[in-house]
Order: sequence, then structure tokens, then C-alpha cells
Amino acid sequence: MERIESPKNGKVKAWKKLHTKRGREKSGLFFIEGRHLIEEALKANVPFKELIIREDEEMPKEWKAADVKPVEVTSRVMKEICDTETPQGFAAICELPENRNIPLEKGQFLLLDRIQDPGNLGTIIRTAHAAGISGLILSEGTADPYNSKVLRSTQGSVFHMPVQKMDLAEAVTLCQENKVPVFGTSLQGSTYSAIEPQQDFALILGNEGQGIEEDLLSQTDQNVYIPLYGDAESLNVSVACGILVYHLKQV
Repeated sequence: MERIESPKNGKVKAWKKLHTKRGREKSGLFFIEGRHLIEEALKANVPFKELIIREDEEMPKEWKAADVKPVEVTSRVMKEICDTETPQGFAAICELPENRNIPLEKGQFLLLDRIQDPGNLGTIIRTAHAAGISGLILSEGTADPYNSKVLRSTQGSVFHMPVQKMDLAEAVTLCQENKVPVFGTSLQGSTYSAIEPQQDFALILGNEGQGIEEDLLSQTDQNVYIPLYGDAESLNVSVACGILVYHLKQV
């Protein structure tokens, strides 16, 4: 087994670059940390390049089927390459998937307009997975789904969900051409409870501070809002996502 002891090792430097979007795009790789995320990636047949194991840990027997040679590192190196306070002892380097072409025909879709907070994006992806959503379309300006904070928030759901980067105006047009109703979220709409559950739908969720682009709101079939009964200014976008998705899916 290869062993790395120095934080100045060339591989260590390359691994650290994967914590940046530029580093991921340039290499075509991404970094995952922790036993649970690695196991979810293995279940989803994500291609592994390297499996990194801290010197005081042993590789679980079931991982050996992945046929990836492990790299042993010291605690110092593991702390250097991980961005959590207390690394779990396992990390991996995986291949980024190609941008998927999600057919916006029959199904239930989330269209994300500039969702910038990694925690929000990760929670939305996890909610979509739990709710059986068909796929997610991400606009330019939305957080990178392979950002380490997003990955942790998804709890591995991102490995099981179709995700595509695409112009949302084009996505809305394709949905409507295929008779998939498109709902936006806006205070100028109707209360969400007035909308009947749908077999097929696309739901647009907007930027945390600015909401959905006006041009997109003008394209939707209907816009809805969630009533606020307290003095809060607004709901967190990932919470709103859960409420609306589960309402629309009651069929």
C-alpha cells in the first residue's frame, strides 16, 4: 500500500485543489470525506480514482470490491486534506460525472435559480431524493453540487440524483412543450394549498435573497407562496422546498 507522510507531497497538493471549483473542473475529479459518503458513492457506482485511509484505520472488507488501491496517510496529512475540524479517517477521490441530459417530459423536477448557499443546495438535493423527484436543473450561479459542504449536506443523495446544469428559461420552455406544468414561488401568486397535487410538475426555487428572476416568473404556468403566520420575514428556501414538493406529490 502506498503511504504518504508529508503534507508537501505532490498528491496532497493536488487533493487540496479539489476543494475549489476551478480545481475540480480542471481535473475532472472531486473529493469526498467520511465513511458514509464513500459508501453511498460505492452504492451508486461512482468511479473512484483513489481511496485515502488514515494510518489508524482499516479499510472495510466490503470496500475491496471497488478494486481501488488504497493510499495510507498520516493523521497530519489527513487533517491537511480535509476541511472538517475532526476528519473521520477516510476520504476518496472520484471522477466528476458528465453533465447529464435530463429529459423534461414526464416526471417531477426542481429548477434551481441561483441557490448559492451550499447547505441549502445540499438539503434540497437530499429532500428531492427522499421525495422521489425525477431530476434537478441548476442554473448558472447555483452552488457547485460537488462542493464539499454541499456533499455533506446531501448525505450522499447527490450520487443517486440526476443533476443537470442548464439555462432555466430553456428548461421551462421544454417542460411546457411537454405539457409539464411549471410553478414558481412568488408573493404575487396564489397560496400553495390552492394548487392541486400533480402527477407531473416542475417547481422553480429562487435565490435566497432575491428570489426568482422576474423573466422566469413571467414564464410559469402559476406562481405560489407559503403563508407566514408568525413575524418571520421569510422561510428558508430548503424548508419551502420540502413543503411545496410534498404538497405537489400528494397523488
